[in-house]
Amino acid sequence: MPTATPTAPAAPVPTAARPASPEVTVTDPALVKRAVKAAALGNAMEWFDFGVYSYIAVTLGKVFFPSGNPTAQLLSTFGAFAAAFLVRPLGGMVFGPLGDRIGRQKVLALTMIMMAAGTFAIGLIPSYAAIGVGAPILLLAARLVQGFSTGGEYAGASTFIAEYAPDKKRGFLGSWLEFGTLAGYIGGAGLVTLMTALLSTEDLLSWGWRVPFLIAGPMGIIGLYLRMRLEETPAFAAEIEKSEADRPKVPLREMITGQWRALLLCVGLVLVFNVTDYMLLSYMPSYLTSELEYDETHGLLVVLGVMALMMIVQPFAGALTDRIGRRPVIAAGCVGFLALSVPALLLIRQGSLFAIALGMGALGLLLVCFTAAMPAALPALFPTRVRYGSLSIGFNISVSLFGGTTPLVVTALIGATGNMMMPAYYMMAAAVIGGVAVWFMTESAGRPLPGSAPAVEPARH
Repeated sequence: MPTATPTAPAAPVPTAARPASPEVTVTDPALVKRAVKAAALGNAMEWFDFGVYSYIAVTLGKVFFPSGNPTAQLLSTFGAFAAAFLVRPLGGMVFGPLGDRIGRQKVLALTMIMMAAGTFAIGLIPSYAAIGVGAPILLLAARLVQGFSTGGEYAGASTFIAEYAPDKKRGFLGSWLEFGTLAGYIGGAGLVTLMTALLSTEDLLSWGWRVPFLIAGPMGIIGLYLRMRLEETPAFAAEIEKSEADRPKVPLREMITGQWRALLLCVGLVLVFNVTDYMLLSYMPSYLTSELEYDETHGLLVVLGVMALMMIVQPFAGALTDRIGRRPVIAAGCVGFLALSVPALLLIRQGSLFAIALGMGALGLLLVCFTAAMPAALPALFPTRVRYGSLSIGFNISVSLFGGTTPLVVTALIGATGNMMMPAYYMMAAAVIGGVAVWFMTESAGRPLPGSAPAVEPARH
């Protein structure tokens, strides 16, 4: 089935800023829907693993790092978790340029295989009691495989959806990528919570912890099937056609120095997106438990409730970015975090369930401004021939330096200053940087992607 139909000079296609192109890409609604499902499932699987690993960390520490010191066990477990972030930029530098060379679909199929294999492998690793030091080494190796593959996942998935989507619905369709993120995280964390409630501590330590990781195998097969059924994106297919052969290799240097302004904007936008994301979804459960001595189960349930609320709002916010633009929505999120981070954290620190839910809910709704807009806004920063590569590099460098380090940095700041409001100040600083990036970015809603023909839905008869 063809992915696009080039037409002769047609009636002008309304876009926000540029004239009609002599060629128009007419999208196939069925293919677009399948592309969104395939991309979102990969993101869901990545965050399913994230949720599982985060919430079963104490158990994993006892299985793989039996030092007798609970703190040392937890630190070792999160050290293996953090190692995945260190190799993400390397994965981006490999998979991104490869996606611009051989195609998005092939690389996304490869990252899906690697991600599923890495997660499934964790469920098969013998315990420290069985094989000694080999157990944590194998855990670290599996985490590195996951991190390396993740380096090509988000940028590729957002590029894939953006290049399939019609210009007027790119925000709405892109928002389903982060819907998958939230669904995966809720699925992973929820499964761990259910197993913790149903199984004894002994059963959880002996075999129960393996179950969530082993589920990744079937999930990966389903995701791979969906991705293998897809054809290449219309934008990339048009690039191949223009060159009349396989595309020439774009040097890595050109993806960086040739796109330095867009890369800086990408780093700034991803910084505010990921600092606030990791602060709310990853750090806040620990903050409630360790700093505020809040009941662990209740803290987790509040976070899961906030994510469920975000899932409900997500598609509507994505559609809003198509109507009023990406810039106003992202700017609203930055202003909101600047103005409301302190009041929200004061509510959370008040300690009652209602106050915590209200503060967390406010931060979650502000975060939707980013989760709804970014999957469409980030790919639009780069032209088609370097989109996957440049976006992978910018995205993963920003996530590794700022997003993934957020829990560690904020914990260290609280320890150094004794100031329990540090999470709010850190989010405010990120909002200022994000606001500067929004100021300099160009609006992309309703417009063709750089280097691509206008993309429209088929005419209704």
